[in-house]
Amino acid sequence: MAQGEGGCGSLENHYGPFDYRKASQDRRNLVEKFHFTPGVESLTKKESTYFGGDLTYTLRVFPNHPRALLTIQRLAEREKTDHPSNAEFSVSCFFDRAIRFQPEDTMVRMLYAQYLYKRQRTDEATKQLDEVIQLAKDEPFTHFNVGLIFLDMKNYDRALIQAHRAAELGFPRTELKDGLAAVGKWREPSPTATASPKP
Repeated sequence: MAQGEGGCGSLENHYGPFDYRKASQDRRNLVEKFHFTPGVESLTKKESTYFGGDLTYTLRVFPNHPRALLTIQRLAEREKTDHPSNAEFSVSCFFDRAIRFQPEDTMVRMLYAQYLYKRQRTDEATKQLDEVIQLAKDEPFTHFNVGLIFLDMKNYDRALIQAHRAAELGFPRTELKDGLAAVGKWREPSPTATASPKP
């Protein structure tokens, strides 16, 4: 049995599962036209008896579907439970399944970190962000987004590190710097941190 499978189910499915990031538009449409419609995403119009059923179907086929993961979170918040009506799994389990399916998907891990932080599970959220930093390597946009999440978490030291890293990699946007400056936590990188190594 795969790790996490005991409480959150096998990833086996009658159709898929497929990596949402790599799925063709035709494959996405087969699911989204009937189960993840605009009405389901906005939680205003069900396609089956329950929103939880439509979202379960979507996330069984595409466990790392980022918008469906956000929608199941909003449904859980609306119903004031981690396990929405007629959803096969809890929100925590849907994230467990997404990460088991595609451990290198940084978007899923960032969404999970935000979910954990909202539930005051700050240490677990930080662990997810540490994983994202390792996976990001030299991709500046991901480092920038991690910094924004640390800023929301009021972990200003970690946000500052990410701001410097994104800038070092040439990322031009300033929202992270501006956010840190607004709370008096912005510091320019030290000269030794930006200096080229000596030959």
